[in-house]
Amino acid sequence: MTDKTLNAEVTGTACSTANKDCNKSNAELSNATPLVLDEDGHLCNHNIWTAAIAQQLADTLEVELSAEHLAVLQQVRSFFDKFNHAPATRPLIKWLQQTLPEHDISNQKLQQLFNTGLVARHVNRLAGLPKPPNCL
Repeated sequence: MTDKTLNAEVTGTACSTANKDCNKSNAELSNATPLVLDEDGHLCNHNIWTAAIAQQLADTLEVELSAEHLAVLQQVRSFFDKFNHAPATRPLIKWLQQTLPEHDISNQKLQQLFNTGLVARHVNRLAGLPKPPNCL
């Protein structure tokens, strides 16, 4: 299963959101709203993000989201709201250490928590945000 498919085949329908070409997935949510993802598997519209969408995206990493995951994702979204861009790894970790000190955040912990070595890319994706500009 690829990031774009979310348990469904990606259709050829394209949309333009924020000057990006996006592919419309026929993966349906419980409220019958299709997920619209860019070529990297990120939501085209970060405003539609919910915990249910986060779980659907997390399924591609074989991660079952817990309260700790959701706290991290909410803080990633707070970073985006405050600074108007998706955080790269170092700013992400510093922000999470400041805003979630009780979780003892480190790069290694985020790698284990989210089952990926590409922490900033996938944490932003699960938070419904665009890929940070300097990510692979």
